[in-house]
Amino acid sequence: MKATINGRHVEFSSEQTILEVARDNGHFIPTLCEMADIDHTPGTCRMCIVDVNRAEQDKSQLLTACDTPLEDGMTVRTRTTEVRHHQRLQMELLLADHNQDCASCSRHGDCELQDTAQFVGLEGTRFGNKDFFVNRSVDNSSPSIQRDMTKCVRCQRCLAVCRDVQGTDVLVYSGKGVDAEIGVRNNTVLGNSDCISCGQCTLVCPVGALAEKNDIEQVIDYFYDPEIFTVIQIAPATRVALGEEFQMAPGSNVEGKLISAFRQLGADEVLDTNFCADVVIMEEGNELLQRIQNQSVLPMFTSCSPGWVNWLEKNHPELLENLSTVKSPQQCFGALAKTYLADRMQINPATMRVVSIMPCTAKKEEAARPEFSVDGRPDVDVVLTTRECARLLKREGIWLQGMPEGKYDNKWMGLYSGAAEIFGTTGGVTEAAVRTVHYAVTGQELPTIEFKAIRGMEYMRQADIDLGEKGNIKVGVAHGLAAAKTMIEQVKSGQADYTLIEFMGCPGGCMGGGGQPRTKKKYQSLKNQRREAIFQIDDGASVRQSHNNPCVQALYDDYLGEPLGQKSHELLHTTYRDKKVKVHHNIKTIWEDIRG
Repeated sequence: MKATINGRHVEFSSEQTILEVARDNGHFIPTLCEMADIDHTPGTCRMCIVDVNRAEQDKSQLLTACDTPLEDGMTVRTRTTEVRHHQRLQMELLLADHNQDCASCSRHGDCELQDTAQFVGLEGTRFGNKDFFVNRSVDNSSPSIQRDMTKCVRCQRCLAVCRDVQGTDVLVYSGKGVDAEIGVRNNTVLGNSDCISCGQCTLVCPVGALAEKNDIEQVIDYFYDPEIFTVIQIAPATRVALGEEFQMAPGSNVEGKLISAFRQLGADEVLDTNFCADVVIMEEGNELLQRIQNQSVLPMFTSCSPGWVNWLEKNHPELLENLSTVKSPQQCFGALAKTYLADRMQINPATMRVVSIMPCTAKKEEAARPEFSVDGRPDVDVVLTTRECARLLKREGIWLQGMPEGKYDNKWMGLYSGAAEIFGTTGGVTEAAVRTVHYAVTGQELPTIEFKAIRGMEYMRQADIDLGEKGNIKVGVAHGLAAAKTMIEQVKSGQADYTLIEFMGCPGGCMGGGGQPRTKKKYQSLKNQRREAIFQIDDGASVRQSHNNPCVQALYDDYLGEPLGQKSHELLHTTYRDKKVKVHHNIKTIWEDIRG
């Protein structure tokens, strides 16, 4: 079919909207509610107004482009005087309903509302009235996410990602008229809800209504305090995404530049979470073999993703015995930094502060868990997301492109393997484990290092692993909580005979974490570029198996003894607990009483 947009002829297929065809042909139309990769509720922001004239009509209409199918013979104009007038009017109304405390907002300098206001040429607003939003919720109950409904524009992107992508369905639309806001199911707060802190809602929010908790000031205080020894750990998925915040190509590996940046800021030691990813493989791989030999609880679930762990604790606590007892690499790092590293460097652990740079909002909640401490000291003191890290560097006048390439120089925790790096993408934990488990069982390295049978982006994958005389084991991979839910149901019903299952709470794994840089473009292609960069780091690594990391070997020889030994259990293993929201039990009791 054919139509005309701004005087240029375009061709399109049926069911395509005006917005889709316009973008495909280089015509920009502003939006706030629409976002690539999300099946959103269309037309809620009303910013995509265009002038439309159908072939059989003499008079044009103003319609929203995101939910109006383009028709054969239609004439569309996107920048008429009337269109721009109505866009400016709509923006004035949105701002009248919005807390304009922009200077202190987490989205300062990166706000879609501000960008759209600039595009439509807004020079002022006539309808400012604080009474519109002053009574809306401000929720700080979650250790990971802040919900500030005074800034909400009701685009409903967060509802779509929470309900349809993650399947958690925690966020709901509540209230009417000017009192309408995005609330929490069961009329509670995030900290008391089924929210698992995955942060996918913060990735899609166009303003500062949903954002990660801001811990930047705490980290700056550490740098400025001469009595504190600050240790930075950098996660694998962060280094291939952070560059996007500095206009670098997606997938750019900024590891070396980030090392130099933190040293310039005043960090006493900059190290890599990947070292402890290797340690986790040593512990988790041996735990898996022990479970197989002892015919213990199988399948074993990986425990590296705190969002996934939260979900299991809140939804299926009866399966917690399946969960590996090994802490995540972040928490293992903190525990070893304040014991092993402090001992080797002769640093008083009471003065040490561990700061994590993570792609994940749920890591904030993980670090705050009371289980994760040694001698009363938390393993990890502060977690900054990739986005927070970018804001910190910019605030301190550091632009990554100009930084030299630094290197880790710590002889105790300064090396990592390629297996550790691939933790940053879905399937990576399993592939890393396979490399080491195969060696532990057969005494031989895998003939092909790259276990491509479990690579890919399908939400659920599986593969068989040949362990020689020990036979085969089946592994499963699921990323995104909707997929995790499906695979758990398969396990519970007996339809799946897996030995090991890797679960990641976020789609794509850590590279798609809730703390990563945002984009309105096709997010899947962006994640693929980050993913390929992770595989390139693995491919170029001098050591590609966790058990061959000389620093890990020295850790066990000189300090831990052996995997699953007493020392490693004290520092690197944990337990989990039933966190099912109690309101569910109350509802169940009421229903049983009614039936009775």
